[in-house]
Amino acid sequence: MEKQPVNAWTRMTHSNWFVYLLIAPLFLVLLAYVVYPFYQTFSQSFAGDEAFIHYKKFFDIASPANLEALWTSIYISIISVISCAIVGVTMAFLLERYNFPGRRILSILVLVPMALPPLVGVLSFSFLYGDSGIFPRFFQQLFGLEQVPFSLKGIWGVIVVHTFTMYTYFYLTASAAIKGLDPSLEEAAISLGAGRIRIWTKVILPMLTPSIVASSLLVFMISMASYTAPLMFGVERTMTMQIYLSRTNGNLEMAATQSMILSFVSITFLIVMRWYQNRRNYQNLSKGISVHRSEVSSKGMKIFATIASFVGTFMLILPILVLILISFSVDGAWKTQILPTDYTFDHYIALFTDERTWRPIWNSIQMGVIATAGNIIFGVAAAYAMVRLNFKGKTLLDILIMVPWALPGTVVAVNLIAAFSTENIFAFNQVLIGTFWILPLAYFIRHLPLVFRSTSASLVQLDQSIEEASRGLGATWWYSFRRIVVPLTFTGILAGTLLALVQSFGEFVASILIYSTSTIPLSVAIFQKLYAFKFGTACAYGVLQICLILVVLIISEKLSKGSAGSAI
Repeated sequence: MEKQPVNAWTRMTHSNWFVYLLIAPLFLVLLAYVVYPFYQTFSQSFAGDEAFIHYKKFFDIASPANLEALWTSIYISIISVISCAIVGVTMAFLLERYNFPGRRILSILVLVPMALPPLVGVLSFSFLYGDSGIFPRFFQQLFGLEQVPFSLKGIWGVIVVHTFTMYTYFYLTASAAIKGLDPSLEEAAISLGAGRIRIWTKVILPMLTPSIVASSLLVFMISMASYTAPLMFGVERTMTMQIYLSRTNGNLEMAATQSMILSFVSITFLIVMRWYQNRRNYQNLSKGISVHRSEVSSKGMKIFATIASFVGTFMLILPILVLILISFSVDGAWKTQILPTDYTFDHYIALFTDERTWRPIWNSIQMGVIATAGNIIFGVAAAYAMVRLNFKGKTLLDILIMVPWALPGTVVAVNLIAAFSTENIFAFNQVLIGTFWILPLAYFIRHLPLVFRSTSASLVQLDQSIEEASRGLGATWWYSFRRIVVPLTFTGILAGTLLALVQSFGEFVASILIYSTSTIPLSVAIFQKLYAFKFGTACAYGVLQICLILVVLIISEKLSKGSAGSAI
């Protein structure tokens, strides 16, 4: 029988080097928009007559502003991790282990802070508990005091806001872990004479370590990148504030130096937490069933649980309620009163009728959708390459994709400024700073890991033999990928997509450094209206931002038939 000639395409696709041709675009994207900008910032930090001049200025004890900012940022971030862990894990344990009056409504509302973008969350807390907030003014007038009796300010004000807005990261991961805990482990510990505290420290918390480590990393990174909360509550010396001041004053070399040190701290924390997690094996090898909720039987505890649930529910929805209330207030009319006295619908009418008011909304929608579309294409391709293809450099690819998530938004913005303030090949010989495209690029880089991670998790669970059977029946690779792989991993793709889109709508820290007057996003518009004392317009923007996020979440839950939330 005569042997059929092998064409050039078949020879190339069966070559050992063909896989590297497929993954080359992935590495090119990472080189152009992660490695190159980071290298440019690194190089800029050494610019000057003396190589280490900017680092010497940073650590100069005679001018301690930068050192104070570094210590304050680390302190706030560590305390935020601890406070969020206490609140999030405790809430997860109570809601997953006990059944009491009000548990169902509280389990729904406990996720309300996820719908609050960071800037909007800080805004609501400022209106509620700030120096001129509703509650301090109420108690001042109630007791006839000259000054407000309390207010959120300083470092502890920042930590309170961080705790309220970030505990959900611990709650979500801890809830999933608690559902899988085997009650026989606790029963065995009790039979051996262990008390409740020892069971907590020796049995429950060690089993929750992987979820706690993952949440700690996320909260630490977000806290280190926090800009609005320190600004609103009078904490002037944090790393993000110092970077912003250096950038606005035109001292790009010092901004680059501060960014590199901030990156070093964040990556060091990442390495330490990963090392701690890998010290022990946390896998549950028992055959028990998941724990069931215990009914609260004591009458006194039921009354206490009911009251606590009511108070907790009220406190969780209060920030959104106050935003809605103030969004109807007349700009400039609310001064020393406890609550606004004059109300109007004009702010909401202007959102959709005034071109200048509508422009930031449309900018955010456009830029968020463009960035997320890029995240989907890159994330799905990278996930498929990592899970299905065999090539050298997998670890490097994984690290490069995760680097942007380990860097605060200010650092990503400074990297882009350093890389794209001049023409270069990666910007198609254009200057991107000051153009529309720089913000979608920043959002794309910031959220690279989201679609990648969620899609990878779904692909790992998908049996490869399904694809092989399809190919064996004559289907092309593209047909199998489109009709089999994508539908079966849809939940994972969707979970990462909605997270990326939601994060893009609320992104502020990177935006404030690189936006231009023609590309103002919604988050920056809220910030500007706030400092122009247009509280009604700022809150109307905030309510709209919350609505956009809720719409994304609802649509995703409908499309995934309720499984997107669990995937997140």
